[in-house]
Amino acid sequence: MKAIKFYNENQEWGEFSNFALYPIKLDGKIWPTSEHYFQAQKFESKPYQEKIRKSRSPMKAAELGRSRKIKMKRNWDKIKDNVMFNVVYAKFIQHEELKEVLLSTLNLKIIEHTENDLYWGDGKDGSGLNKLGKVLMKVREKLKENSNII
Repeated sequence: MKAIKFYNENQEWGEFSNFALYPIKLDGKIWPTSEHYFQAQKFESKPYQEKIRKSRSPMKAAELGRSRKIKMKRNWDKIKDNVMFNVVYAKFIQHEELKEVLLSTLNLKIIEHTENDLYWGDGKDGSGLNKLGKVLMKVREKLKENSNII
């Protein structure tokens, strides 16, 4: 079965990347990318969340999100998959053109194809968990349900 593989926001299927420049409105604020939102949610500190939200690029947001000098939410490992689902769903529901692209993938498997991440990605060799690809497929199913597309 053919699969859709994505990673870089500047390549084919790049709009599936959390680095893709699609602003999202969540929690009463505009976030430049889904990466900005996701990284900010790791932390208790509202000022630090705001620093991430205002960071100049998704790469900078990711760097700030990797800091362990700032107190992380204690339950982060338990909630991170739901946070990812919520921000990805918001991205695709708030941008009609993205919704159409995701729905156009029908029932194909979606894979974040990268050696840089064994949790969200496939580890490049398939050994990773591909959680982001699974989130995208779950979002696609929810979009289908909401629009009655079979």
